[in-house]
Amino acid sequence: MAGLTRVAHSRNATAYLAAVLVSSFGTSAMMLAAGIWVMTLTGSSSLAAWVGFLLWAPTLAGPLIGAVVDRAPRRRPVMVGAHAVMGLLLLLLLLVDDRTDVWLIFAVMLAYGVGFVVLDAAETAILPAAISADLLGDVNGLRMSASEGMKLAAPLVGAGLFTWLGGASVALLDAVTFFAAAALCLLIRPGPIVGGPETTPWRARIADGARLLWGHRELRRIVLCAAAVMAVGGLVGTTIYAVVDEGLQRAPAVVGVLSAVQGGGSVAGGFLAGPLLRRIRPHVFAGAGIAVFAIGTLLRATPSPAAVAVSSLLAGIALPWVLITVATRVQSDIPAAYLGRVSGTVALLTFAPGAIGQAAGASLLAVVDYRLILTAAAVAAAVTAALCLRPLTPGPASRTLPGPGNAEGADPGPVGTVP
Repeated sequence: MAGLTRVAHSRNATAYLAAVLVSSFGTSAMMLAAGIWVMTLTGSSSLAAWVGFLLWAPTLAGPLIGAVVDRAPRRRPVMVGAHAVMGLLLLLLLLVDDRTDVWLIFAVMLAYGVGFVVLDAAETAILPAAISADLLGDVNGLRMSASEGMKLAAPLVGAGLFTWLGGASVALLDAVTFFAAAALCLLIRPGPIVGGPETTPWRARIADGARLLWGHRELRRIVLCAAAVMAVGGLVGTTIYAVVDEGLQRAPAVVGVLSAVQGGGSVAGGFLAGPLLRRIRPHVFAGAGIAVFAIGTLLRATPSPAAVAVSSLLAGIALPWVLITVATRVQSDIPAAYLGRVSGTVALLTFAPGAIGQAAGASLLAVVDYRLILTAAAVAAAVTAALCLRPLTPGPASRTLPGPGNAEGADPGPVGTVP
């Protein structure tokens, strides 16, 4: 509880978390409403599904977007500006009238996705300069709890508002939350963050993210294991309807209950992450999270409502632990001048496998029993956990990376080793 108390007394931390809370509410409402809006206007579930793809597609350009953010002399204006621009773009959806305007929803959702990648890169650079290193795990955990907690209530608000007043009302709500988040970000006072060298070619700047990530032995292991478990998580996620229909023989509406249970697990996992990260080595904490996910995946294959509910709870706890560990380790160990491109590379490596896993799961379900898929996924997760948990062997001497630390004049320190 000491960590949470210190977070509550940190102006920068509370302003940042308040901005996350506010913007997450609007985002969760809008992400659901956008798909419903497209479906209502066109009658096509296929077109509605494209909304989700457009939101996540910009992560494929994460390293490039991160390199652009690294060029900014100050990251706070980037974060404030990104929130404000996203709010303004959402106001364009007030012009949507009929199915001929669906392209505008698609365009705004694509820009929405780009904005999230920009925000992630800017926030990753700002947090180490605004918050003490020993509180990063707590703040990242609370950020996860806030965003996941909003997913429990905001979609219902978005759906209700859409039914009552239409899609434009949800877009207006989301725009207001982004403007409020921009105002809250103005309260954050980070230390100086030095940008990357102006003469570095674009290609070299982008490659720096991958090079620094690969050069850090422990971080490299955690990120690769996170990528593997996110792919498995995407695969497991596609089985939920089969689990409810064939295994539990319940109505599809039960999926909503299980999603709520998983969301509750994510909220709890976020609160626990900070204190646990201070006591456990990062690769051990991430490996423990993956092991918990493997247990939950195996439970999902059983025809017991209680076991399936527990599996959803464990998945909600475990996957955030892995992602929080990755974020905290990146913020702690990578110099500020490189944080944008490294965070973009990490976003690509951790989120793209989830989409691949979903596509593979959707295809396999047509020809393979869901229990076999879940059993294989549990084995894959267990192997990944074992690889993540194995002790780090002594490597070559640490090397100091070029460039500044998280604040001007700070010693960058040994943040990686030669592979």
